Amino acid sequence: MDKKKADQLASPEKTQRNTITTTNAPTKVSRILAFLVEGGSLNRFEAERLGDHCLNSTISALKNNWGIVFVCRDEKVTTHWGKSCHVTRYSLPDSRLDEARQVLEFMVAGRGCAA
Repeated sequence: MDKKKADQLASPEKTQRNTITTTNAPTKVSRILAFLVEGGSLNRFEAERLGDHCLNSTISALKNNWGIVFVCRDEKVTTHWGKSCHVTRYSLPDSRLDEARQVLEFMVAGRGCAA
């Protein structure tokens, strides 16, 4: 996914009524999962816009605590200082979207969030 598409998907304006989205998910972990369930993909720099300063730890928690499977792809990005660095882009495989959606609904149940 190119940067412009990632910016558009990470935008809070891209939400739907009565669904769990990046703007109404109550925790950092649930915001990241909501973004990925919506079909997005993230690297550590893009996750900053969703309030996650350590995406690899969030992904690890989702894997270890909830059993969620991720697609991980290495990529090279340019930093704000013009240097390049290697990061990992995370997304959900299409075959596991329903499972991840169920986990997300369970995570936000009882927190006053639309589901």
